Amino acid sequence: MRAETRHSLKEDRFSRVTIDAAGKTMHWSAEHRKALAIAGVVTLAVVVAGLGGWYYFNQQDEKASVEFSQAIRTLDTQLRPPNMPGQPGIPSFTSAEERATAAHKQFQAVGDKYPHTRAGEFATYFAGVTASTMGDTATAERELKRITSSRDKDLSALAKFALASVYRKMNRPKEAIDLYKQLTDHPTASVGKSMAQLELADFYQDQQQNQQAKRIYEQLEKDNPNTEVASIASSKLAALK
Repeated sequence: MRAETRHSLKEDRFSRVTIDAAGKTMHWSAEHRKALAIAGVVTLAVVVAGLGGWYYFNQQDEKASVEFSQAIRTLDTQLRPPNMPGQPGIPSFTSAEERATAAHKQFQAVGDKYPHTRAGEFATYFAGVTASTMGDTATAERELKRITSSRDKDLSALAKFALASVYRKMNRPKEAIDLYKQLTDHPTASVGKSMAQLELADFYQDQQQNQQAKRIYEQLEKDNPNTEVASIASSKLAALK
C-alpha cells in the first residue's frame, strides 16, 4: 500500500471518529452552554498564553543568535605577532589563548542567559571548547558534559568528541576511550564513524598501545578503500612499522 493511501486512510478514520464524537456530545452541549462558555474562555486564555510563550521564546532565540554570532566573530578574530602593536579600530589578539579567553566570556554569557535556545546550547558547547584552549579543563569538562545530553544528536556528538580530547589532556584514558567507542558505534553527520576511529587509534598510539591502533587502521583501510581515510590509515600504519 502506497504511503499516500495509508495517510489518507488514517485521515479518514480520524475524521469519522471526530464526527461521531461531535454527534454524541451535541445534546450534552445544549444543556451545558454556560459551562462550555466558561471552558471556551479558559481555552482561549490558554491559547493566548501559548502564543505569548511562543513569541517570548522566539524573541529569546533571536537575541541569543545575535549574541552568539558576536562571540563567533571574536573567536574568528585574526592573531598578530606578540611584538606587533594592534591597529586602531581593528580587533586582534596576540595568541589563541588570549582570543579564546575573550570569546569564552561571551559564549558563557549566551549559554547562561539563553539555556533553552538552540544558540544557547551551541554557545555552551563553544564555552567548553574555548575553556579547553585556555587550559581550564575543569570548566571545559563541565560545559561539554551539559551538551552531551542534548536532543540534537549532531551537537551531542560534537560535545562528546571535544570532551574526549579534554579527558586526554586530563590523563583520563578510560573515559576518553569510552567516548570514542560510543561515537564509533553511534556515528552522526557531525562525527562520522571513521573520524571517531581515527581519533581512537591516534589515542592508542599516544598510550603506546600500538597493536590496538594497528587493528583500527587496518579496519579503516578495509572499510574505506580509495578514500582519504584509507590514505591516512595507511600512512599511520607505515609509521607504526
